[in-house]
Amino acid sequence: MLRFGTAGLRGPLRDGPDGMNVTTVSRATAGVAAWLRERCLGGGAVVVGRDARHGSAEFATTTAEIFAAAGFPVTLLPEPVPTPVVAFAVRELGAVAGVQITASHNPPADNGYKVYLDGGAQLIAPADTEIEKCIEVVAEPVAREPVSTSGAELVDRYLARVADLPALLGGPGARAEVRIALTPLHGVGGELAVRALAAAGFTDVHVVDEQFAPDPDFPTVAFPNPEEPGAADLLLALAERVDADVAIALDPDADRCALGVLGPQGWRMLRGDETGVLLADYVLRTAPAEPLVATTIVSSRLLAKLAAARSARYAETLTGFKWLARAGDGLVYAYEEAIGHCVDPAKVRDKDGISAAVSAADLVALLKAQDTCLVDELDSYAVEFGLHAGDQVSLRLPDHAAAGALAAVLRADPPSEIAGTPVKFTDQAQVRGPLRTDALIFDADDFRIVVRPSGTEPKLKCYLEVFAPVATTADLPTARAAASERLTELGTYCRSLAATG
Repeated sequence: MLRFGTAGLRGPLRDGPDGMNVTTVSRATAGVAAWLRERCLGGGAVVVGRDARHGSAEFATTTAEIFAAAGFPVTLLPEPVPTPVVAFAVRELGAVAGVQITASHNPPADNGYKVYLDGGAQLIAPADTEIEKCIEVVAEPVAREPVSTSGAELVDRYLARVADLPALLGGPGARAEVRIALTPLHGVGGELAVRALAAAGFTDVHVVDEQFAPDPDFPTVAFPNPEEPGAADLLLALAERVDADVAIALDPDADRCALGVLGPQGWRMLRGDETGVLLADYVLRTAPAEPLVATTIVSSRLLAKLAAARSARYAETLTGFKWLARAGDGLVYAYEEAIGHCVDPAKVRDKDGISAAVSAADLVALLKAQDTCLVDELDSYAVEFGLHAGDQVSLRLPDHAAAGALAAVLRADPPSEIAGTPVKFTDQAQVRGPLRTDALIFDADDFRIVVRPSGTEPKLKCYLEVFAPVATTADLPTARAAASERLTELGTYCRSLAATG
């Protein structure tokens, strides 16, 4: 059967226990309900939402009706909503659980079942395996009880919270001068993002018309993920055409946010690590004393340096917001390099593309009022902390088992050098404590590579980062050219791994 991974259950729409279908959803919901009752949470409120993928409406109704028959008061949101709205609603209502039917940025043939627990954070071990055991003993048929939709006001409350986030920075005049290009990539975040930006004072927003309405077939992109090559081409073309100050791409369930900027070589999308440090610095401008910022073991080392320089505490977790949301007390910001950003952990304990978009727009407004921009900020970080240049190589494989097998081959016979440079090997599967995972880390004086199987897709992911000191801004072009050449060498090595499986 499908098992809970990095982001809940996720798989192709097909019959059988290894596919997303009504039976899988029914059994999963009955298992979650039984697990909640075992912990004396029976009768607590549950929130159910959905995106606009194939099957999402039917799966959400099925989920709501099974919870209702099990004695849980259910808020079944009436329209497709971004995933962070469900995370917000669980916390806002004090619900014992929430379920969002979504496969996020997966291909059109997939769907998924994402679970939030009390407090609005994703489930983690041992809850995931405990729920799986409950699922295994579900007796069929599973009882259902009709449920009327409700909770539309929760979307308004979420938008009001997001609109208030930039109240201390930028200013309404500066926001009105920012021109934004936006795409939701055929997902459910377009309308809400425009509404949130407008409520915060950003009214000059241009959208990619071909990608604005929800469409479960994602007709204009090969993969509906802003990180994928070509996925943001229409957005960047629009940004150039309208002379935008920033380009914003959301993934289909709007829990991820990618930024595009105009640089010396034209428009380009920022990497998640670049956006991550920009938003961290933005949040820390108004953070309380001793704030905590967090990222994951596969992300850039730059955030740790920034935190130390800004008198903030720093934490590192395993990949995924189920861990980042629990990074520690005083958390004010968390990000993962896969364009996931949590700028408001007090209200949404998960990544949230819409609040990240509003915060990024406010940062652009603040910088524009100072006659500078995001690219200039990144240049200043390179001078202050050294150049950190990154890239990612994803080896798409036939299935999850193939990705794990390839990692096992590399674990059994790790290289002593990469691209002609000696490396230190760390097998995170042998590490004691909370950072134990199936990642492999290769460290050298001027670079770092982290290799791990994806938790949501059949891929082996390689995260590359090159470090180089930079004395002045004038030295940046030479440093970046050298870093790019080094990343190419490292990328070539990572792609060669596919031949070793």
